[in-house]
Amino acid sequence: MPEDNLKRMIRLAEAFFETKNDPMQISVDEDTRAKLMKIHESTMTEFRDENGPIAWVLVIPTTITLMQQFVAKTIHERDLLDGTPLDVKYDALYLCSALVLPEHRKEGIARTLAAKAIRSIQRQHPIRYLFYWAFSVEGKHLAESLAREFNLPLQSRSE
Repeated sequence: MPEDNLKRMIRLAEAFFETKNDPMQISVDEDTRAKLMKIHESTMTEFRDENGPIAWVLVIPTTITLMQQFVAKTIHERDLLDGTPLDVKYDALYLCSALVLPEHRKEGIARTLAAKAIRSIQRQHPIRYLFYWAFSVEGKHLAESLAREFNLPLQSRSE
């Protein structure tokens, strides 16, 4: 019996982002999931097939002030999430992560999920900036593509 997609996705996330070795990054556990859902119901999206998830996208609406601090490296990713206030109008959106199983890459799944999440968040919040921390060339290209589609300025945190 083949390994289920959920286990593969979890292993992919752990290997790629190494969150277990970096407590300053966001690791999605039950507490994090609860906070994200309080921020906006579209922060976490996934695409599934009959074997489970094949793609996950995480975006976090926040404030321009927190975006500027994150891009300037005066706060870490965990601080960004912890510092994001609830029940305010968000004006910046962190393109946090996109993971796709290898056999489904280059199909536009991550881009479709991210665009859908952005549109949903924009219905309630006046998003004026997108920002990201690229772990890969593909992540950078995804962020640039979304910024073009939504005609929003893009900020980047460098390594």
